[in-house]
Amino acid sequence: MGNAVPALLEKVLPRPRNKHHEARRHAKAHKTLAVVACLALAMQTSLLFISLFAPPLPYTIANPGSEPIDSPQFGEILSKLTGGGWSDHNRVDVLTNGNAFYQAELDAIAQAKKFVHIECYIFQKGQVADRILNALEQRAAAGVEVRLVIDAVGSTGFPKKRLERLQQLGGRVGWYHQLRWYSWPRANNRTHRELTVVDGVVAFAGGAGFADQWLFDHRDDPQWRDTMVRVEGPAAADLNATFAENWLESAGGEVLLAPEYFPPLPGPGGTRALVVTSSPMAGQSTEARVFFQALVSKAAHAIHITNPYFLPDRNLRQELVKAVQRGAEVTILVPGARNDHLLTRRSSRALYGDLLKGHARIFEYQPSMIHAKIALFDGKWAVAGSTNLDSRSFGLNDEVNVAMPDPDVVERFEQDFQRDLARSREITYEQWSHRPWWEKLEEWCGWIIQKQE
Repeated sequence: MGNAVPALLEKVLPRPRNKHHEARRHAKAHKTLAVVACLALAMQTSLLFISLFAPPLPYTIANPGSEPIDSPQFGEILSKLTGGGWSDHNRVDVLTNGNAFYQAELDAIAQAKKFVHIECYIFQKGQVADRILNALEQRAAAGVEVRLVIDAVGSTGFPKKRLERLQQLGGRVGWYHQLRWYSWPRANNRTHRELTVVDGVVAFAGGAGFADQWLFDHRDDPQWRDTMVRVEGPAAADLNATFAENWLESAGGEVLLAPEYFPPLPGPGGTRALVVTSSPMAGQSTEARVFFQALVSKAAHAIHITNPYFLPDRNLRQELVKAVQRGAEVTILVPGARNDHLLTRRSSRALYGDLLKGHARIFEYQPSMIHAKIALFDGKWAVAGSTNLDSRSFGLNDEVNVAMPDPDVVERFEQDFQRDLARSREITYEQWSHRPWWEKLEEWCGWIIQKQE
């Protein structure tokens, strides 16, 4: 009995801890945790570097087919390759510069009866953002559904407090791909789309976000040159489907399914339109890259490109040179010295050589930063949207373009193109090959960021 009590107490009462043993156990746990953390960091870093510096997928077209670029057959092939669908009876207005397109967007928002959907890469603090938000607040107060998808990196400096009143009135805001520890593998995937949809009947798409540089002069930074298109008709509902894709990702999984979001109403015009929605995939291919490669491969007479971050990969440059060899006139308009990314400009200029040697013509716009993203093919096709001809747009960003095989729309774009050319300086192969050594050094440094612009 005397031995039973101590034995019982030994089972019930905790044993005194061995401090040295406890310390060794904690040290071992900390070491294991540190090793796991280092391995996780190494894996995340390697994934990031792979996404930054992996070589682009080569795109080649061995047989572009014999049908002309404006044939119905070629149009259907493009539709199938890009996953888009044609819509008819659209009215398309080309809106040149912020004075025109911001006012048109404000007018459309003011007339919204059911919903306003906006997706943008750049939403920057300033007068333009205030005007847009004031208009959205008024519609939200009237019972109109307001949804915004804003890229969390492209608009990282925008004060979220400024959005509180809109949200209190019922407006909803989703931030696309906020940077979180668990989202690093997709951190480099951004929405670069700039689109506004009103009631599924009117939509705007192009290269401009919401920031003051598109409307005002600022000291050494004159008003940016850019273009948006206003689309009225069933293509607006197609653009709303593009918005719905990233609203799903940004708003906690909400699927926009109700018929009122996608009204199949004919517009007041006669333009066919193909909305090309492009999102990166694990296999590297994107709809936008296939789309542009196909159009360049079919052009027989003229290719006119306006693009702010012109960094085409080797295969696209070769396709442009092949177009010249077929007899097509290839003219490319890019920013000049007034550029918001100096190293990107240097990286772009480094790629001029084989294009100039292949007799493509390159012009640099002089008055201000030119940010329009327009491509015209054979006087038959016009393409406007958010896509830069660079590896980010072709392999990392979510993009959207509106393609219009309408000679009248092409002619309207061509007027702007010729006006812009008159304010630009042509770069010859001789000038390019004799550029100063320090510029070549900057080009060498700039290749590192080619995938980031």
